[in-house]
Amino acid sequence: MIFSIVFVVTVTFLISVYLITAKERRDYEIRESERVLRTLSNNIASDIDSYREISRLIMTEDRLVSFLRADVNQVDISMINDARYGIMDILNVTEGVDTVMVFREDMIMLSTNRFTYVYDYDLMQKDSWRGYIYDAKGAAVVSLNSNGVAHKLGNKPMVTIGRAIYDIDTQQRSGLMLMNISARVFEKMLGDLRYNDICIMGTDGSFIAGNRKLAPYYESSFVSTGITHKDITIEGERSLLSGCRVANMPIVILKTSSYGNEGVPFTAINVMIFMLIIFIILAFYTGSFISKNVTDPVFELSSAMDKNRSSGDLKKIDVKVNSSEFEMLEGDYNNMIDHVNELIDRLMEKEKTLQRAEMRVLQEQIKPHFLYNSIETIGFMALDAGADKVHDALETMGSFYRNFLSKGGREIPLSREISIVKDYLSLQKLRYGDIIEDEYDIPPEAEYFIVPKLILQPLVENSIYHGIRLKGEKGMISISAYVDEIEGEEYPERELHIVVKDTGIGMDQDKIDKILSADEKDRPQEADESFGLWGTIQRIRMYTGKKDCVKIESEQGEYTQIEITIGAK
Repeated sequence: MIFSIVFVVTVTFLISVYLITAKERRDYEIRESERVLRTLSNNIASDIDSYREISRLIMTEDRLVSFLRADVNQVDISMINDARYGIMDILNVTEGVDTVMVFREDMIMLSTNRFTYVYDYDLMQKDSWRGYIYDAKGAAVVSLNSNGVAHKLGNKPMVTIGRAIYDIDTQQRSGLMLMNISARVFEKMLGDLRYNDICIMGTDGSFIAGNRKLAPYYESSFVSTGITHKDITIEGERSLLSGCRVANMPIVILKTSSYGNEGVPFTAINVMIFMLIIFIILAFYTGSFISKNVTDPVFELSSAMDKNRSSGDLKKIDVKVNSSEFEMLEGDYNNMIDHVNELIDRLMEKEKTLQRAEMRVLQEQIKPHFLYNSIETIGFMALDAGADKVHDALETMGSFYRNFLSKGGREIPLSREISIVKDYLSLQKLRYGDIIEDEYDIPPEAEYFIVPKLILQPLVENSIYHGIRLKGEKGMISISAYVDEIEGEEYPERELHIVVKDTGIGMDQDKIDKILSADEKDRPQEADESFGLWGTIQRIRMYTGKKDCVKIESEQGEYTQIEITIGAK
């Protein structure tokens, strides 16, 4: 019986070690591949977002706008060259853009790198290559190889960003832009990261960058929302091929990994071997000896650990055992408990640090795009009026940006936040005239309340551009505040309530629910293009640590009211 038990246990042990080793090796490679793919996918998506921002700047370049607005009989080679030079001035501050092609509505085009491309003029006249770009209503659309209307000499691969261009004054579509990003951008990225087992492909199966040997293994199954893994054989060696799609772009990343000894739990296997040897030796002793020296201590340790698990607290155990091996096991368990508690504390601190970092990133994402409109307005005033008005306008804008920067502070008194809004509205009134009226009701006890910088200006900007201006009549923006005291466990707590109300077109409940949603999938599409309500609300929530700190009331055609609640810190 003893020999039979030893034989069965030994065979079972060897089979288990083989299966566990094989599984751990594969799981290790899967984890490493997923880590690399997620990192690289995020890097590519981040780079593409940067180029999207560049394409947005190009659309507002003055010489290009003049080219798009001009009548067909006014367009000549001089105007085209001026627009091209305007685009190239913007491209001089970046790398990787191979060419920018701009098409007017009458299909007169310009290109910054025209003579290195072959153009399909028949396809240009059709709607098939540009329809889905128009459907995006000005948002950036990522595709491959100029949507087929142009091919780089030598058939070099390109990633294309397409945008429909709308006139900033009339809001009518005035043209279409294609920006080609060279595959050298991705080659450089892979080179900097020293990845030689990565291949970047288009969803149509075209090779873009990386290890070309992996291109024949591309399959449509890799074009999915998650990461796909499959076993392949490369040059007689069994390997793991992993692939994923980059966001919603037509780009797929493939990675190959050779199965090695990484991830094999040698320590656990050695412990198992040691335990097997001990078991074989102890198997020849009497049952009473086993019961006294092995079974009873194991049950005691197991019972103590189970009680620890059931309680939900990670605490040390204290069990009296007669064997030094079990004392060592108890000590290792207690050391593990200490280590796990330390890791939990560190993880919680990292999470807090991450939230603070995310808050700073959201705050820094607010771009002073208003500067360009203000300068343009002041320029028109210089032509139409005297120097006094220009001087007043410049002083107002200087005050706005001095308060805006706040010497780098991220938290400012409410009084300074109100000053920012007043300066901002003063500049907007220069642009829109008397269509905007504003009023304030800020009691003295609320003026010194500390708030996150720049939480009201995005709300006021939203009121103008998405409320009052669309209504087409004079509107009122009112900002009020009051301080409320609520009962706490030890001392009363003070809360600041800020109410921003406009008499614009309002919004329906479905849009309010999406704006107030903390779920990334419900984020409004316009949040990708500007900071907006959604981003401001997320920043306030991270600052206060509460989800219900913002309330929105609205009646379509009448008003929109946003109430912010911030506790004293």
